Amino acid sequence: MSSTWNRARRFVWGEIPATKEERKLLLKLDWFILSYCCLMYFTNYLDRSNVSNAYVSGMKEELNMQGTDYNKINTIFTCGYIVGMIPNNLMLQVVPPRIWFPLMQIVWGVLTFCTSAVHNVQQIYAIRFFQGVSEASTFVGTHYILGSWYKPSELGKRSGIFTSSGLVGTLFSGVLQAAVYQNLNGTSGRSGWRWLFIIDGIITLPIALYGFLVFPDVPATTRAFYLSEEERLLSHDRLEPAQDADHHGLSWNLVRRVLGRWRWYACSLLFAISGETESLGSNNLMGQWLKAIGGYTVEQTDYYPSGMNAFAIVSTLVCATWTDYTRARWPVLVYMSVAVIFSSICILVWSSPTWLKFLAYYVAGASYAGQATTFAWANQICADDDQERAVVLASMNMWNNVINAWWPLLFYPATDAPRFRKGMIAMICTAVATLAVTWLVWYLERREWRVKRMRDAERRNEDGSVDMNFPDEKARSGSVEVHPTSAGQRAAAL
Repeated sequence: MSSTWNRARRFVWGEIPATKEERKLLLKLDWFILSYCCLMYFTNYLDRSNVSNAYVSGMKEELNMQGTDYNKINTIFTCGYIVGMIPNNLMLQVVPPRIWFPLMQIVWGVLTFCTSAVHNVQQIYAIRFFQGVSEASTFVGTHYILGSWYKPSELGKRSGIFTSSGLVGTLFSGVLQAAVYQNLNGTSGRSGWRWLFIIDGIITLPIALYGFLVFPDVPATTRAFYLSEEERLLSHDRLEPAQDADHHGLSWNLVRRVLGRWRWYACSLLFAISGETESLGSNNLMGQWLKAIGGYTVEQTDYYPSGMNAFAIVSTLVCATWTDYTRARWPVLVYMSVAVIFSSICILVWSSPTWLKFLAYYVAGASYAGQATTFAWANQICADDDQERAVVLASMNMWNNVINAWWPLLFYPATDAPRFRKGMIAMICTAVATLAVTWLVWYLERREWRVKRMRDAERRNEDGSVDMNFPDEKARSGSVEVHPTSAGQRAAAL
């Protein structure tokens, strides 16, 4: 019975800590780090997706938006996001994360307030650019923080929960807009969509204050009031054995390592393509479809697309749990590719019944399951080189956003509503390309493992030594760990 319970716990929450002290530490990390990161990402997506809900709730008509104005708002936001990505990540090396994260959250919260007072779409363009710059601090920065505190065997589910919190923000935005429109539209002379931005800003600022108070930075510099000196040492020591990666000083050798291997090219290509399978959700095509065909109230147009986000949350959490337990990443990308192909075909066949189109849009939420899994896979592939891993992760996010800056304008313009015919064809092609690149990454990873095993065997035959670096797939994924030093020994030494 005990072994069954332990297996169930390991499946749901990852490797079980070896000691009572480590279990207590992990509980604190989950409570304070994961809670703030998830709340921050929740407001990140809440303040990002509110434009989609406002657009179908009266903003389009009030600001006299024409043609592809809505798509341009998203494109300009993406451009700001790309511009802010590298500076934000560099600032985390200079300014403590407990200062920088909440500061950027305050910036985008204030900008959200400002959006409630705009008089034309050009003002939204300017606000959304700078909002993109500030919101770029969250995604890759949080993965950096999570990797600084958690073991590889603990990261998958935490990444999945973190990703899901953004989807909750998107879901909540639709529900909130419908409630605001119903109860506040016209209050104090303001439209319902303007009240949405005000309320979103009010939600954002207290969470930033929470971050100032409780976020612990990284193990080497933390001064968190809830961590004892022994726990601070343990948080550092428990990660050291898992760090089998090479540590190099910054030099041109990093460029040679990154460009001389297949990893940067293949992983960047994988997320650059697979990330576009989220287009049905990220561009709120279902909301635009409902508004264009008519027959639905503003509240229904805001509520109904939330089903896609709900399915996305379930898919992300289930897939993150399953892939963390099995260490197989590729099946998740196959699952989401098949899902969006099904959805696109159902929407392309315009004579299909309305209930089937609803189902198709909801099933398309499966595309979001690939985000956490793809980054976990890249972490696994690059586990033996910290700096290469950092470059690869940043590049994956960057190239996806570079493509996303123009992709919706070309394939999902608002003028194509309600059918989005060329967008559905592009989605099918994207899913097929995702399957092809997924196979390529799977093949190259296993070829690398085979070459490494052959070299290790040759080395052992030559000198009789035993190489302990990732002898098999399970070890490479981070599930095999050795603990040569305890926190108590470290404290005694100091």
